[in-house]
Amino acid sequence: MSNSEFIHSGDAKKAQVQTMFDGIAKRYDFLNHFLSLGIDLYWRRQAVKALLLEDDNLLLDVATGTGDLGFAALKTARIKVIGLDYSFNMLELAKHKIEARNLFDRFELVQGDAENLPFQNNTFDALSIAYGIRNVGTISAALSEFYRVLKPGGRVSILEFSEPEGWFFGRLYRFYFDHILPKLAGMMSSKSAYSYLPESVRHFPDRGDFKDLLSSEGFHQVEHRDLTFGVTAVYRGLK
Repeated sequence: MSNSEFIHSGDAKKAQVQTMFDGIAKRYDFLNHFLSLGIDLYWRRQAVKALLLEDDNLLLDVATGTGDLGFAALKTARIKVIGLDYSFNMLELAKHKIEARNLFDRFELVQGDAENLPFQNNTFDALSIAYGIRNVGTISAALSEFYRVLKPGGRVSILEFSEPEGWFFGRLYRFYFDHILPKLAGMMSSKSAYSYLPESVRHFPDRGDFKDLLSSEGFHQVEHRDLTFGVTAVYRGLK
């Protein structure tokens, strides 16, 4: 391993991520909205839009966290959402939010692993994952599972941070991501978790390589759309 304190592949990475998110769960929503100036809510809406959801669809939201993407999806059509996450503490917060919205019949929670989904083949009409594919142990294993549980013609939408391509904005972004964000987060939660964030983004495949991974697992019509100057991207594909 490099000089980094973080692990970037395998089961040890998954255990590290689970512990990290269990630790920051109580401040997760606040920090997401504060550190992104609220733009994260817009990003999730764009990921939902890419799913082209219709009434009676069944959506699997992997790495659901506290449920924000699932709640956004429920506003678009009369669908049911199953939210899966590795972190028990994150799911507990999602549960409280479901209770407050009285959405028991439309939003179900499951603790589980993206690389070993506890569902039958060809179950879901759509699958989403926001800022979670970067945290799995093996990306190709997770993508293979996504393909397996989607129905033929099912849609996948993956929202993930990316490196801005412009020289000026790219430098500004990296300075904020590497130096400002961890310090701000450290004042209110875990500096370690938000130091992991920029490092994990650097270890994530670039746009072209990630689309190739999706295609290699069987997805077709794979495309991506950059959001907010390329800070984040939405990837979509069909089974």
